[in-house]
Amino acid sequence: MRPITHTSGDLLVDRRAGFAAALAQSQDYAGAAEVMVSALDLAPHWTAGWQLLGDYCSHAGDVTGATTAYRQVAALDTNAIFGASLTLAAHGAAAMPGTDVGYVETLFDEYASRFERELVVDLGYAVPPVLGRMVADALAGRRVSRAVDLGCGTGLMGAEIRALCESLEGIDLSNRMLAEANRKGLYDRLEQVELVEFLNTALGTIELLTAADVIIYCGALPPVLSVAFNALALGGLFAFSLELHAGEGTLLQRRQLRYAHNADEAIDACETAGFEVVSAERMGIRRERDLPVDGLLLLIRKPAA
Repeated sequence: MRPITHTSGDLLVDRRAGFAAALAQSQDYAGAAEVMVSALDLAPHWTAGWQLLGDYCSHAGDVTGATTAYRQVAALDTNAIFGASLTLAAHGAAAMPGTDVGYVETLFDEYASRFERELVVDLGYAVPPVLGRMVADALAGRRVSRAVDLGCGTGLMGAEIRALCESLEGIDLSNRMLAEANRKGLYDRLEQVELVEFLNTALGTIELLTAADVIIYCGALPPVLSVAFNALALGGLFAFSLELHAGEGTLLQRRQLRYAHNADEAIDACETAGFEVVSAERMGIRRERDLPVDGLLLLIRKPAA
């Protein structure tokens, strides 16, 4: 884990940043940005400070100020843990980058210890049981020999499919999430690796792939479908979830830094990639700000011949 520190190391700068945070808490984002500018005059190499300035400008509706600040983050963040490529893309200042590996790794390393409590209990996360039921229905009592849980996290999806497979592997970008999954004893193998990289080494050998709340960090759907299709054995299944939006194309959401897709376009993309759509269910996949997040759960199959 590469920790993100929100202290500048300078007491005066930190006091100004604290005042800016108080203004932001009261929703005076323009005032918060103004104070952060004065703080950064004293600490121009403080990466987290530029991130805060960008966020305050964004909330204030100052897109130019936000993109300028996020470009400073990109220049200073040598480990690429702040997600500057995503924030710039979300503000229309860069192309969508797909998976920002450093950002996702750091995000979930920091989140691992409280992940299940906050996601399941606080936010009502509902994807794994439904995806598991969809897979079980399709298998109709049959077990697969090799299953891979992409972005396995702490093992919530693995718990739903463990009984459906002879061998279960889990991959994730976060070592701390993998450590939590390891404690459950669900997986025969766990590996820290990016999913496209992994799937490119598993050509035609996997009978079941799952990706619960994973593609929301991957960007456009067709590249993921392409590597999944090649990794699956004939007749293999791929079960995954998406967040939805009503517009066209792939949307990178500014506040969440997650990707949302159009439901009809997603189904078309699956069929274009050569898959058969076995089942599709639209549902609220979790709550956010006390509102359900609209999502689509898909189970698709690589044709047997």
